[in-house]
Amino acid sequence: MTARVLVAMSGGVDSSVAAALLCEEGFEVVGAWLRMHDVADFASPHQKACCSLDAADDARRVAAQLGIPFTILNMEREYAERVLDPFLAAYQAGRTPSPCVDCNTYVKFGALLARAVRVLECDAVATGHYARIEAVEDVQASGGRRYRLLRGRDPLKDQAYFLHALRQDQLGRILFPLGELTKPEVRALAAERGLATAAKAESQELCFVPGGDYREVLKERAGWRETPGPLLDADGTLLGEHRGVAAYTIGQRHGLGVAVGEPRYVARIDAAASLVQLGRRDDLARREFSVEAVTFIAGRPPTLAHDGGAAERALPDGAFAAAVQIRHGAASVPCVVRPRPANGGPATGDPTTWKVETDVPVWAPAAGQAAVFSRGDEIIGGGRIAT
Repeated sequence: MTARVLVAMSGGVDSSVAAALLCEEGFEVVGAWLRMHDVADFASPHQKACCSLDAADDARRVAAQLGIPFTILNMEREYAERVLDPFLAAYQAGRTPSPCVDCNTYVKFGALLARAVRVLECDAVATGHYARIEAVEDVQASGGRRYRLLRGRDPLKDQAYFLHALRQDQLGRILFPLGELTKPEVRALAAERGLATAAKAESQELCFVPGGDYREVLKERAGWRETPGPLLDADGTLLGEHRGVAAYTIGQRHGLGVAVGEPRYVARIDAAASLVQLGRRDDLARREFSVEAVTFIAGRPPTLAHDGGAAERALPDGAFAAAVQIRHGAASVPCVVRPRPANGGPATGDPTTWKVETDVPVWAPAAGQAAVFSRGDEIIGGGRIAT
């Protein structure tokens, strides 16, 4: 029987080509545009956002070209609860959120996948992500098979960082048709097929922050107002007042409102004390930090460490060697990841908080951002930077 696949069509070229390729492979394809929030209802310039009504029309046009059924699914409640509300809360708590991780984990491959299978009678969900999934034999896995999440072939477009929290049951029902392609190849495929989105410009912004300034979203959706507090230099010297802790992120250089003769960056944010402290660039380089809410693609931590190509060796006390990436687009740095003991005692059970020790310093790890562990092209898992 032909597999039925729901393709999440954003109205961009990537998801359009993903749908076209699946049609050509013989799948029964259903196109769906997801209404995530009310940005689509606003007037210009928001009409050109990636989740605007214009985008929905583009997705509908491509679906008509492909001859596939098309629907609009309202995911506003799920998006608000799992993405938007945590985003607003994180900034007000002095953290830097990772909304795209939450969107993929809980909405696209959480709520949407469940609805596609249970309500729309689909076998899988597909998107235009640049990532790959590979099934391998594993005697410890359910059914003797485990799914590996791999980076996309195009290093400039790879999006596996945002997918690190996916589970085995989700990966078994996900398709990434663009994983082996580069962006220029995708553009060429769209042009060859005459798709309506072939020349459409790519959106580089958060879908619910079309103006580019998250502070405006905090004001409009959370009622945030600027609340000044002490702005300190690296040595504790009072430099003046900040606008409010939610207006700053770790590593920020511009918009600080002070000049001290050499560059300064936001090095510390204490929301409870309403305090922002600056530092020199070297002050933000770290070789140790902790990661919380850690999950692993295989459903369990790795038991072997990889030393860069030589024989694998076991590390004591549940630690493992990998590479860590602390923000999208940043280089992955070799590291050792260790279970973090509770209350100073021994590490036991299956901890969700781990200590990361990097071979070389990483710059400005920010609480709330995703830290993703990998070995080569394979994503092992990850979590949120805690401290």
